[in-house]
Amino acid sequence: MTLTKIVTLVIFVACYSLAISRKVKIAYASVGAAVLLMVLGIVSPRVAATEAIKWDVLGIYWGFMMVSFVFLESRVPALLAQKIIQVAPTEKWVLLSLCALTAFLSAFMENVGVVLMMAPIALELSRRLGTPLFPYIVSIAISSNVVTTVTMVADPPPIILAMETGLVFKDFYWFQGKPGLGLITIVGVLAALLTLAIQFRGWNRKVDMPPEHVPVTYGASILFVVGVLGLAFGPEFGIRPGIVGMTAGLVALYLGRNKLREMIIEFDWNSFFFIIGVFVVISSLEITGLLVDFATAIHSLVGGVGPALCLAVIIWVSVAASSFMDNVPYTVLMIPVCEHLASLMGVSPWPFLFGMLIGTGIGGNITPVGAAANVFACGYLEKHGHKVELKQYLKLGIPFSVTAVAVAHLLLQLIWG
Repeated sequence: MTLTKIVTLVIFVACYSLAISRKVKIAYASVGAAVLLMVLGIVSPRVAATEAIKWDVLGIYWGFMMVSFVFLESRVPALLAQKIIQVAPTEKWVLLSLCALTAFLSAFMENVGVVLMMAPIALELSRRLGTPLFPYIVSIAISSNVVTTVTMVADPPPIILAMETGLVFKDFYWFQGKPGLGLITIVGVLAALLTLAIQFRGWNRKVDMPPEHVPVTYGASILFVVGVLGLAFGPEFGIRPGIVGMTAGLVALYLGRNKLREMIIEFDWNSFFFIIGVFVVISSLEITGLLVDFATAIHSLVGGVGPALCLAVIIWVSVAASSFMDNVPYTVLMIPVCEHLASLMGVSPWPFLFGMLIGTGIGGNITPVGAAANVFACGYLEKHGHKVELKQYLKLGIPFSVTAVAVAHLLLQLIWG
């Protein structure tokens, strides 16, 4: 191994170790590592700005987080939740309906914001019915995380995959003549919701909540639909996805101009700059050949067992890794690794890429600290006097998450294997 590779590897390990430990802000870890790599001449500033950093990813990420903010403020999701409560016959169906609505909204919006909106509704239901708050909040949180690969904009990892591989919005549903990542994930989500239906099958009390007036505005909803359509069809007219995202974000800033300061301050700039830095860090691994070395090492371990077992390893290692590791740097790292590995095995990279993304997207549900929405949910429970016990959490989270991944894994193998 050359000195350049050794230095790059040390910087990479230090960056990821600091990010995982959370002893410093993750943006400091990745941006600091990126600057050091440029100072040492391993990555040139020109390559960092024009090749390493994926500006389309950043444009979509920022823009749709702004759209998410004004959509929540429009109160349309709250109105949808109230309509569900009015028509659901029993408490079991109320809970399942709220989880399904959470999953649907989180497929297009930042999931912490969706949980933030659903939590007060769950609290009111819990108080009126005398039901423990814990199953409501945890079920809503894990439902928000299970849809990270249903759409291109559900979470940063699918955005990154799309921009790295050239996928467009509609490719998530039908790609190369086969069901795509989004359709496969939807089946997994439905199977996961079925586990909740089984666990709460005895919740048969009727729910009687009088309707309340919910004032709504529809400008954000129109922007939301137009933005998604722009991502779906814009590339066919030569419009870059990042331009669609930035435009939607700027329009959202205008719609939310009364809360402009709040929108700008509350945006997750820490994660935003972390993504910028980690793009440069991963680019250094590619430039020095370390990614090829890593893929070759994996191939030497599992390549001889065949693509099917290799796919299984990628999926379930991704589940395990994302239960404690941020899925953004993992995704940026593993996309080229999956591609190199597929090349070495002489197979299509798409099953590996889709499997990796499903594993890292849903795996965060395994633990209470595996995803930001889970952390918020547990904090909300503690704030309202409910002790969060790991055993209780795992009873809901593990069957839900493992079922979703297992079903998606089976479909990937049958359709893409």
